[in-house]
Amino acid sequence: MSSLTQTPGPLLTATQKFPTVLWNDSSDLDELRQSISFGGVGATCNPVIAYTTISKHPDIWAPRIKAIAEGNPTWTESQIGWQAVKDMSVEAAKLLEPAFAEHQGRNGRLSMQTDPRYYRDAQALSDQAVEFSELAPNIVVKVPATATGIEAIEDATYRGVSMNVTVSFSVPQAVRSAEAIERGLKRREAEGLDVSTMGPVVTIMVGRLDDWMKSVVARDGIYLDPSALEWAGVAAFKKAYGIFRERGFRSRLLSAAFRNVLQWSEFQGGDVVVSPPFAWQKIINASDYEPTARMDEPVDPHYIEQLRRIPDFNRAYDEDGMTPEEFISFGPTAKTLRQFLGADEQLDQLVRDLLTPAP
Repeated sequence: MSSLTQTPGPLLTATQKFPTVLWNDSSDLDELRQSISFGGVGATCNPVIAYTTISKHPDIWAPRIKAIAEGNPTWTESQIGWQAVKDMSVEAAKLLEPAFAEHQGRNGRLSMQTDPRYYRDAQALSDQAVEFSELAPNIVVKVPATATGIEAIEDATYRGVSMNVTVSFSVPQAVRSAEAIERGLKRREAEGLDVSTMGPVVTIMVGRLDDWMKSVVARDGIYLDPSALEWAGVAAFKKAYGIFRERGFRSRLLSAAFRNVLQWSEFQGGDVVVSPPFAWQKIINASDYEPTARMDEPVDPHYIEQLRRIPDFNRAYDEDGMTPEEFISFGPTAKTLRQFLGADEQLDQLVRDLLTPAP
């Protein structure tokens, strides 16, 4: 039987049954084309993804990076690398234009991440968000959920940028970010500016919250049912979803940083974005799982009780568990920011090796 006549897999079935949408956690064009065939209507790029994609396709990107350098002889390695990221993002965004038109701006988005080196400068983050949003009509721009980032998120939203809040792992980060987007949208509306095609999302990196809980339990010798540790991110996401619906936030939640299939299956039926890496999409789509609506199913109270033994889970799960000033020192935030900063350094090194090879 040809692939054109096969029964749709679980990913496509889910997108047909539920308002839950699929975005690909990569801007690799080959992966994105396949994800679109699975029902995908969005994609993302960040420093780690960009570096990985360029490294994976040196035959494509090495000559392109050299051409960028030749055309801009005074540019730094960072400027050259970031131009490659911009080019990659614009090309991925082009593949999503049909979905963007079909969904009137709510989907069909390509997420671009602001330079992590700007994480202390709200104005620089907002200005770069505006720059990136003008590269293609269907760009949504990532800014981290720190106190500085939240300031930038409100300002960029007011300036007409559809935001994707990132480096976000907790209910307090998600709620404060959604509130900032609402303030930005209301400021636009008060001035008669259009918001009808804006498509903001607020990410919770569910798997990275799980990772942090596991590291804290190991570090501090906390005794609990280990199966509960697979549910921390799911629990935070579902808690935030209830708050978003109750308060009528116009942002949608986005689940990212997959570590297990619960981080897809438990969110089906919700009006949310689920963004698995392509490798996870292949695993899910090759399975015989029948998607069912589970977003409104609460996490087993036993798991919540077990997770409550971890102080950092309470900080992540309770709406008032952290202040915005505390976000940047929360373990997953610090680790992820450092990873993104490191990926920028790796991209600089990659450009250096191409332009000035070691003798």
